[in-house]
Amino acid sequence: MTASDLTDDAQAAPAQRPGLGILLMCAAVTLFTVMSAFIKAAERVPAGEAMFFRSFFALFVVAGWLAASGNLREGIRTKAIRPHAVRGIVGSLAMGMGFAGLRYLPLPEVTAIRFLTPVILLILAAVILGERIRMVRISAVLVGLVGVVVITAPRFSEGLASTAALGAILTLASACAAALAQVFVKAMSGTESTAAIVFWFSCTSAVLSLLTAPFGWVMPGPEEAALLVGAGLIGGVGQILLTSSYRFADAGVVAPFTYVSMLWSVVIGYFWFREIPTLPMLAGSALIILAGIVIVLRERQIGRGETARRKVAAKGLQ
Repeated sequence: MTASDLTDDAQAAPAQRPGLGILLMCAAVTLFTVMSAFIKAAERVPAGEAMFFRSFFALFVVAGWLAASGNLREGIRTKAIRPHAVRGIVGSLAMGMGFAGLRYLPLPEVTAIRFLTPVILLILAAVILGERIRMVRISAVLVGLVGVVVITAPRFSEGLASTAALGAILTLASACAAALAQVFVKAMSGTESTAAIVFWFSCTSAVLSLLTAPFGWVMPGPEEAALLVGAGLIGGVGQILLTSSYRFADAGVVAPFTYVSMLWSVVIGYFWFREIPTLPMLAGSALIILAGIVIVLRERQIGRGETARRKVAAKGLQ
């Protein structure tokens, strides 16, 4: 689940407490990084099976939170099943390929490549939704793409048949699919609530993951089961914290703090998996993060401009 899936309704909350919003965002991305580490640690379990545990157990946390906040009925209500199904399929592909990528690449590298999602989102929004991309955002896109090349070039130099190249391809495809899923979320946000989008995605991804069972699911051992269940529960809590962060601060304030996950992935990767960051990975990550922050700040500036224009127009009609 990505940040943009959860911003539309949450931003409508009146109370603005930026410090709390930033704290909640940092906690959310920390939990998501730990969740990815749990999935990576359960390396014997296929990606589809890991996706089932992630989605199924997160569903209980999300449904419980919606019920406690009085939004469960809103979370179940939907005006159209088909958009949820399409978004669910694409989002599930993104999750599954991301989990598969963790099998072949270091945790920080997967995290860095997945940061490409907002960059790809800009491109897809222009192609599919007809949104205009001006020079600042075009420059950010180019910087982000250069960052990916810097990270993945050493992997592809090992040969397209290598496991490292496969991991890079899977993670890049995951970032692209995640961006496409966000395009669908943007298109749905006018008619569907955030609660419905989150709830039905969890349901859809849990069901779709079962289709991978004939392709080699394994019986997890006690430690693996604990890791997988923990990943699902932690992912569900992370979704709640992510949603809550947007209640107390604008997206432009808290979104840059999603890159805290890069720090945690380096720390966890080093101490848990003995993964030492390489210079290309660090340099490419810096470029992708720079591109992402520029995009976030530019989107915030555009959003403020549109708000100001609406206020002027409203005054003109009075």
